[in-house]
Amino acid sequence: MKILVLNAGSSSCKYKLYDMADQSVLCSGLVERIGDPQTGNLTHKIAPDTDKEEKIAREKVFPDHAVAIREVIDLITDPQKGVIKDIKEIAVIGHRVLHGGFYQTEPALVDSKTKDTIRKAFPLGPLHNPANLTGIEVAEKLFPGVPNVAVFDTAFGMKMPKEAYTYALPQDLCEELQIRRYGFHGTSHTYLTHRGAAFVGKKLEDFNCITLHLGNGSSLGCVKNGRCFDTSMGLTPLEGLIMGTRCGSIDPAIVPYLIQQKGMSPEEVDTLMNKKSGLLGLCGKTDLRDIHKMAKEGDESAKLAESMLIRSIKKMLGAFFFLLEGKVDALIFSAGIGENDDLIRARVVEGLEGLGICLDSKKNATRSGEERAISTDDSKIKILIIPTNEELQIALTAQEVLAKSKK
Repeated sequence: MKILVLNAGSSSCKYKLYDMADQSVLCSGLVERIGDPQTGNLTHKIAPDTDKEEKIAREKVFPDHAVAIREVIDLITDPQKGVIKDIKEIAVIGHRVLHGGFYQTEPALVDSKTKDTIRKAFPLGPLHNPANLTGIEVAEKLFPGVPNVAVFDTAFGMKMPKEAYTYALPQDLCEELQIRRYGFHGTSHTYLTHRGAAFVGKKLEDFNCITLHLGNGSSLGCVKNGRCFDTSMGLTPLEGLIMGTRCGSIDPAIVPYLIQQKGMSPEEVDTLMNKKSGLLGLCGKTDLRDIHKMAKEGDESAKLAESMLIRSIKKMLGAFFFLLEGKVDALIFSAGIGENDDLIRARVVEGLEGLGICLDSKKNATRSGEERAISTDDSKIKILIIPTNEELQIALTAQEVLAKSKK
């Protein structure tokens, strides 16, 4: 079975084509500057991340997603360089969709109802949902007869208990405006949970873990019996940890205070907190490699940014540890920072030996792209690094939804 995964953005489209027999990636790519009157870019890789990788680059104007995806079809079916002979070889197309709102708790085979649900969630995902829907509608036209599956990034958090996702606001208002904690990076947290359970040899329904998706955007997932029990992000991806440009959780009264004192509009405050705050607001940098270098050279703002980031992660980690009553099988680090920054990992778990969380410093300092344990052999709670793979999780989910639809 071959599965195409599409992630359509407002001006871009990422894709991967999987052969599910061995979960190998036949090809992958990215189309940029869609809808721009200037020349756009298409980067296409055959057998990516292997010794047989071949890269093809094209530059042309992509007036819309239909033209862009048509170009992708030409590449994957090209008589000389194509990886399939005909698009009919594709069994299903999996689409990343940011937001399902109140209505969508599971991934779904795309039909008119699914598309209506995506439209209803436009106010909750104004930058992503319209583009995601565009990708689906273009795929329906260009891949006639091939089923489409929408995989919602919020599906992971929709399994939280009510006391976890409800805000202490008037409930009629929350119901009217679909206000609740949704959580994001859901596809990543789902993948990490499944892989973590397999790594420690436990059934999913018996597995408790805390997943740490740490990158420019970061979130923690609290997993009990294989399901989301809590998550750090909320109605939007702004809540929770300090991130590259996002401030994370702050006193909400700061918002009206800024409006009153600085005459800022709500839109300006939103931009400030999402794009000009976090590590950038603290020290002027978002890349931790730069921040570590600055801190070593004595820059006090960089030292503060490091300490505040660690503190925000550790506070959330502690909250989730107590929610799980200490019954944690594994801490799972992933994403750009989680997979690659041994300094951050070490400082996050520093001093937690009394809780059964014991880091092996040598394992932690060893670089590898593989799934691995970095805890000591006698650590009660495993510390794992699992490279996230959201596209593969979307493919696996699409495969599962398709199989269920045929029963």
